[in-house]
Amino acid sequence: MKWIITLLGVACLALVNATDGYWQQRVEYRMDIDFDVTTHRFDGKQTLKYFNNSPDTITHVYYHLYFNAFQPGSMMDMRTRNLPDPDRRLVRIRDMKEEEIGYQKVRKMTQDGARLKFQVNETILEVPLAKPLLPGKSTVLVMDFEAQVPLQTRRSGRDNAEGIAYSMSQWYPKLCAYDEDGWHPNPYIAREYYGDWGDFDVYLTIDKDYMVAASGYLQNPEMIGHGYEKPGSAVVPARGRTLTWHFHAPNVHDFVWAADPDYTHTRHTAHDGTEFHFFFQETEQNRDAWAKLPGIMDEALRYINKHFGKYPYKKYSFIQGGDGGMEYPMATLITGNRPLNSLVAVSVHELMHSWYQMILATNESLYAWMDEGFTSYATARTMNELSRKGLLPGREYRENPFAGTYRSYAGFSVSDVEEPLTVHADHFMSNAAYGVGAYTKGNIFLNQLEYIIGEKAFARTMLRYFDEWKFKHPDGHDFLRVAEKESGMVLDWYYEYWIYTTHDIDYAIAGVKGDRNDTRITLERQGAMPMPVELRVTRKDGSTITYFAPLDLMRGTRPARAGEKWETVKDWPWTHPEYELTIPVKLKDIEKIEIDPRRQMMDVDTDDNVFDRSQDKS
Repeated sequence: MKWIITLLGVACLALVNATDGYWQQRVEYRMDIDFDVTTHRFDGKQTLKYFNNSPDTITHVYYHLYFNAFQPGSMMDMRTRNLPDPDRRLVRIRDMKEEEIGYQKVRKMTQDGARLKFQVNETILEVPLAKPLLPGKSTVLVMDFEAQVPLQTRRSGRDNAEGIAYSMSQWYPKLCAYDEDGWHPNPYIAREYYGDWGDFDVYLTIDKDYMVAASGYLQNPEMIGHGYEKPGSAVVPARGRTLTWHFHAPNVHDFVWAADPDYTHTRHTAHDGTEFHFFFQETEQNRDAWAKLPGIMDEALRYINKHFGKYPYKKYSFIQGGDGGMEYPMATLITGNRPLNSLVAVSVHELMHSWYQMILATNESLYAWMDEGFTSYATARTMNELSRKGLLPGREYRENPFAGTYRSYAGFSVSDVEEPLTVHADHFMSNAAYGVGAYTKGNIFLNQLEYIIGEKAFARTMLRYFDEWKFKHPDGHDFLRVAEKESGMVLDWYYEYWIYTTHDIDYAIAGVKGDRNDTRITLERQGAMPMPVELRVTRKDGSTITYFAPLDLMRGTRPARAGEKWETVKDWPWTHPEYELTIPVKLKDIEKIEIDPRRQMMDVDTDDNVFDRSQDKS
């Protein structure tokens, strides 16, 4: 297909334009799967061509065997038992019966035809190679395996709470990622993922009554039917009890599928030609919400394409399944018995993951805040735009869609539970610390960056980051360098404080004193993290002027906000807890002075951020 070739060409060009010395591995999977819906088991043959683009000689490889975590006594089970706030969905693992557990058993492996020995360590398969894989070379690894699908517990499994038969994520032996830091064979405890880019060809043989939804593009629609065939085309009748579905997913780093005999399958062609597919069990309660979802998601995609980068594939599927919402390449699993606004919210969030993780494929075990946090930020912006357009009944447009997020974090940040964002996702000491770090603090990272560098530089940063790093594995410093280039500022101080520490931001107006024709304002930094300070002065006649005090570490300043009277004043040295500013306005003419009136700075105590002249007793 011409557009697939174009897509891969763009991806290759992106690699050429990457930072000097950058490299990433490549994989090509073919999987032939024979699935038995009566036993919930399947036999598989996996042929993997592995390209070593690194400067290293590789002597062994590792695979993830995710289903092995769904067994009593597994590391995931024990991790759940020993957390202070366990995920209640995972508690059921300890009580699983033999026919309810999951497993992946490797029967045989070869490398370029040579038989390999291997060792299984629960969810990690360790394989010494028969012949070292040299830099710039490739090898073919063939595996025969069998698997049993666990009772749906977390993300993957069978017979979910809404009655979906199979939610097949993390279902195949997946090669662990290898990058400049070496191998990443992290045991699975239900947190994050990381994989190498490549192409997937999956041949799935399953009972013909089951509708299958998946990553990629169906290659044999006229052999399948089920609403995939082109209108008016004939479907070749199936012989026997099974159909073999062939999906091709180009330039992705994972593959998901789901199946159910009662799926309703609808389509919608979006404004840019993207083909949306929807798979759900239609009920009287959810029929209206799923009917309205396609048009709303089209509007969402319009906004996302403009502000965060153009979606590069030609298809995306919204699939009822799983245990909430979980993102995968070109598809998502979402629970579907929801009212409209909830269904839209989960759909927008999971679609947004196509940018932050599916296309900008960070190692989310190390940078979960770039995955969930960036997605949460973009989701809030997109949902607010849908509200502005009146597409979400009862949900109003908000001038500050992050106000609730800031309030939530302000309370959590003063607890003794918070941990820095440098902690590996698997090793947070509580689910709360992980959740706030990944979702909330990662979200605020972006909104606060916009406060520091300005709206236009921030908008350019988001688009340039996408264009320069799509189909690669960026980390936090890669994003930061884009922001520095677009703003002309030095921003390492912001990254180091926000990511490496749990220091609070807390500023206050410590004093206001009139002196003939001037007013002297004393500001105080009460928290450990320094920031630039935006100070708005409102006169009694209603006019305003904003004073911006850059942090000296920035080596620059943000431009004025559009439509505001603005003045940049002297830098605030980060070592100084106090800062004095004298303005040419009589105190008697001032109505109010306020730090950060838009509440973009994550000040944990804003009660002392306002001086109101009407309440001044001096």
